[in-house]
Amino acid sequence: MEDLQKNNNKEEVVDFVKTIIIAAAVMLFVRFFIIQPFVVKGSSMEPNFYEKDYLIVDEISYRFSNPNRGDIIVFNYNDGVKKEYLIKRVIGLPGDTVIIKDGKVKVKNSKGEFVLEEPYLPAGRETKGELTEEVKDNNYFVLGDNRDVSLDSRYFGQINKNVIVGKTLLRGFPFNKFGILKMGNPVLKIQN
Repeated sequence: MEDLQKNNNKEEVVDFVKTIIIAAAVMLFVRFFIIQPFVVKGSSMEPNFYEKDYLIVDEISYRFSNPNRGDIIVFNYNDGVKKEYLIKRVIGLPGDTVIIKDGKVKVKNSKGEFVLEEPYLPAGRETKGELTEEVKDNNYFVLGDNRDVSLDSRYFGQINKNVIVGKTLLRGFPFNKFGILKMGNPVLKIQN
């Protein structure tokens, strides 16, 4: 009887250990291949994201599709001195020509030339600088929402799809802003 009890206890311990190992393997798989946590640093995405906002980034969607205009992405930035993750909004898609002039962003593509209306920006926020840049295949032109302080494609150029970690999916902190993130897609308005 005592041997039967010991065998049952051993089986329970082995089952418990197996369950822990399987759960840990699933959690690690999800963490390293499907979603990743990201903490916002800096003010380049204000007023939509603030310093220390805790985000969950979807790492799998862009393996099967391409970023859309307005998507908020996290990517690896390497200027040769330091490597870091940056968060920005996709403005220009492959084949677009992005034009920044007189505080406005325009997009020119096979459908015409359009002024980018950006409902996610505060009223009156302008985009400083002047440039005209054609977005190459497999590349994206990105801008921060806080255009006055953002280090973005106006300074470091286009980013290649292979440096994109993923798109923002969920805000986990602060708790009063917890939820699935809406991208707030820009509208292409025909230029008059």
